[in-house]
Amino acid sequence: MKIKKVRTNSKNEDFIKLVKKLDAYLKTTDGDEHDFYNQFNHIDVLKDVVVIYFNDIAVGCGAIKKFDDTSVELKRMFVSSENRGSGVAQKILQELETWAKELGYQECILETGIRQVGAVKFYKKCNYKIIPNYGQYKNMENSICFKKRL
Repeated sequence: MKIKKVRTNSKNEDFIKLVKKLDAYLKTTDGDEHDFYNQFNHIDVLKDVVVIYFNDIAVGCGAIKKFDDTSVELKRMFVSSENRGSGVAQKILQELETWAKELGYQECILETGIRQVGAVKFYKKCNYKIIPNYGQYKNMENSICFKKRL
């Protein structure tokens, strides 16, 4: 199997297709809160995007976005359902963390939903530590926020 990591931006067609799948998945898990979360997920502001390909088929994506002078926020992490458990998420995360370091950032932060059990377990496994909810997620009971020093 040929694996390819591509650094791109939010105009990448494969990224856009994967994000549509992500949004459809989140609509089912977020329920009534989906519209609240969705307003913070516009991809046109994402300049640093990674797409992973297996045999030239896009199977996963993620992005980083400047949060402050020392931190980036991980956004739009997604692996297609048929490729979960195959190490794709790990490859995306490693590439995003490497890219963040190259850009001079010292830590990554992120928010995910407590109902995204697999995501919560994944970030803990990758040495992300739970932090108090930040920004727009402060009062959201469904949100769980993480941070990792790079």
